[in-house]
Amino acid sequence: MSRRQEIADVAIGLLAAEGVRGLTHRAVDRAAGLPQGSTSYYFRTRQALLQAAVERLAEHTAAEVAALRRRLQASAGGREGLVEAVAWLVGQWLTTSRDRQLARYELSLEATRRPELREVLAANRAHLRALATGLLDASGIPDAGVWAGDLIAYADGLLLDRLFTQDPGAAVPDLRPKIRALLATVGER
Repeated sequence: MSRRQEIADVAIGLLAAEGVRGLTHRAVDRAAGLPQGSTSYYFRTRQALLQAAVERLAEHTAAEVAALRRRLQASAGGREGLVEAVAWLVGQWLTTSRDRQLARYELSLEATRRPELREVLAANRAHLRALATGLLDASGIPDAGVWAGDLIAYADGLLLDRLFTQDPGAAVPDLRPKIRALLATVGER
């Protein structure tokens, strides 16, 4: 991992813990155990630091989606395989990458006021939608492109709702029936 990635990961952790207001160059230096001024050497402005966090989140998401694809390929396929794979991914987002998801929501809200962040997040969302379309199509779901946005919105809503609970990990077993119910309606429009 490069120093830039390390700093971006620390920034993501700070965004999750402190929100956008808590993200400063000095706070990143302290949290990373770096000499003062190190973060500003790599990312001169706060905007550059925010941009680095958004781009690093995209890298993490790409790795998680690649793992989802591998799980789906190893499964029996069809809708039930997709249910298992999506439930696994949302479960990962609730547990092992919970901080990244909290940071993503922080950055999403910040992007409503910063067009340059909005552009990167919109590109990431378009990429995720293309991946979801491919997953739905590979699972034999008709009109995959139409349903991909709904699947993402539903998973995002489940994730956001569960992140507000005291123990988001306790909500993981509840994911499969909810995702199964959504996918049961796919193709019925």
